[in-house]
Amino acid sequence: MLSLTELLILGLASYRATQLVVWDTIGEGPRARLELWHAHKHTSWFRTFLRQLVSCTYCAGWWLSMAATLTYLTAISAWGNSPLIVHAVECWAVTGVQALLNRYDDSRSNRQSESN
Repeated sequence: MLSLTELLILGLASYRATQLVVWDTIGEGPRARLELWHAHKHTSWFRTFLRQLVSCTYCAGWWLSMAATLTYLTAISAWGNSPLIVHAVECWAVTGVQALLNRYDDSRSNRQSESN
């Protein structure tokens, strides 16, 4: 089972990865290309899913938190140490930390007015 420190660090890393994907300037080019790609076939469920994924802080954050936690568990060879449900709870805990950080960030910034 992951320690509280590991869960917090993974949550912080997931928060930062989410900001990179959804908001940071470095991602503007790929996000613009994705928008254009989606516009060419806007009825595609897959293209719509990807577009929504990179524009939603909580959607992208969920997937990035899961990926970070599963990657970390694989890197430290922790799969056999605990039942699968424990690892699922660890993933959800990291997602919760990331979501709380994003919620705090949303409450103190003008992101809504920046995106309009």
